[in-house]
Amino acid sequence: MHIVIMGCGRVGSALAQTLEQQGHTVAVIDQDPTSFRRLGAGFGGRRVTGVGFDQDTLREAGIEDAGAFAAVSSGDNSNIIAARVAREMFGVENVAARIYDPKRAEVYQRLGIPTVATVRWTADQMLRRLLPSGAEPLWRDPSGGVQLAEVHTSTAWIGQKVSRLQEETGVRVAFLTRLGEAMLPTSATVLQEGDLVHVMMRTDEIDKVEAAFAEGPEEAHA
Repeated sequence: MHIVIMGCGRVGSALAQTLEQQGHTVAVIDQDPTSFRRLGAGFGGRRVTGVGFDQDTLREAGIEDAGAFAAVSSGDNSNIIAARVAREMFGVENVAARIYDPKRAEVYQRLGIPTVATVRWTADQMLRRLLPSGAEPLWRDPSGGVQLAEVHTSTAWIGQKVSRLQEETGVRVAFLTRLGEAMLPTSATVLQEGDLVHVMMRTDEIDKVEAAFAEGPEEAHA
């Protein structure tokens, strides 16, 4: 796949190098030509100097043949404008924008532009580990009706099967993080101490799900 990246900072350059190592062709756009030094001498992709939402610049980067576009510059406005141009003007299917302002990120997510709010994600994940409680949304569909969330799980669930957790809470367990590694559970997987549980659920049922996870299995509080 050909992938265009706007922004050659630490994130953009690392992303470009990783994608190229995976066999993709990559073009990186940045207004500052000296930023391309971060790519290293071994980078074989295109280096395009210009504004990332300018159509001519995007064409020079090969946007018309691109299967994906990442906007990871330091400016929220530039990132979202570039992402919309890539999707709406050039029909790029896979588009993502980095947004520093979490309020903006939520708005653009609802407009169908996948966003990554890096500052908020980092802060939220730190708080999540320090003050575990309730549900922490990780992703919402554009309509806002369904979300992926990490839900704090009572120790009363330890030793119970994932199938029982799903049956009693009405969620679908998407994956577990166990000992720092993600794993896809089966219905027979047994919850262990320290597991982080990531579930898909309806947004309007979050209070009910949080309560069920906090209380433990039905027989434990019957």
